[in-house]
Amino acid sequence: MKYLKLIRYKNLLLLAFMQLLFRYAFLKQQDIPLALADWQYGLLVLSTVLLAAAGYVINNIYDVATDTINKPQDVVIGKGISETAAFNIYIGLNVTGVALGFVLANIILRPTFASLFILIASLLYFYATTLKSIMIVGNFVVAALLSISVLIIGVFDLFPATTIENKAQMASLFSILTDYALFAFMINFVREIVKDIEDMDGDYNQGMNTLPIAIGKTRTTKIALGFAVIPFILSLLYINKYFVENNLFIVTFYAFAFVLAPLLYFIVKIFSAKTKKDFHHLSSILKLILLFGILSIFVISLNIKYNA
Repeated sequence: MKYLKLIRYKNLLLLAFMQLLFRYAFLKQQDIPLALADWQYGLLVLSTVLLAAAGYVINNIYDVATDTINKPQDVVIGKGISETAAFNIYIGLNVTGVALGFVLANIILRPTFASLFILIASLLYFYATTLKSIMIVGNFVVAALLSISVLIIGVFDLFPATTIENKAQMASLFSILTDYALFAFMINFVREIVKDIEDMDGDYNQGMNTLPIAIGKTRTTKIALGFAVIPFILSLLYINKYFVENNLFIVTFYAFAFVLAPLLYFIVKIFSAKTKKDFHHLSSILKLILLFGILSIFVISLNIKYNA
């Protein structure tokens, strides 16, 4: 169990589920060719998960002192797993993840695409060692990496299978993936700010310069509120343009009930958030919004299929 906690297996399962959902509940339902066979797509998911796991390991290694204050129950380095063993696990996960990326890049005859996996591994390392302590930058990087895990599906499964004949359809599908990537970025960016507020005490003791430490908890809460309003308004406009106008009533109901309503709840509740427990609750709400937002692709596919 300690090794599963080290790599934060629940987050990895969510990541794998998201990537499988986009392919099998969405792309596979379209009348298009895909570049990867099922086992090759499995390698893409595995590579992404391994690199994410490596990121969690290196983050845990450098966050022992901070987590001892913020989340003592989650500390595993030095409590059953030595730092040396953790580093070896980190190296093994990274090497395997990047190697699989090289294999996939060569399978689709785009060897330069392997650099994307190196970029992901590098950003995760620099986030844990440097970027995390830089105000806003660390939040941006983590949110961007989640977006990349969505876009990488299009890069490896859609782009290589694009021809002159299906270019318009492929572009439309890639655009949908981009919309979801943007949604994931916005929600996760707000969540990272909320987590910084939650972890303020431990981060301050370690000399980190996160947003709440630099400008205070109250101002940072207002900024998080402002950033949360943006995806709320954009989602509302998106639902009206693509769901309501196309008579996708089931999807519209789902989006209002499971995305907009919880997001509105977050916006209202953050006004009165004061304690560490309050911000942990709000962070969990954003995680659920992210999950339900991703699940909407499945609801859209079902709605289109049974209305066709």
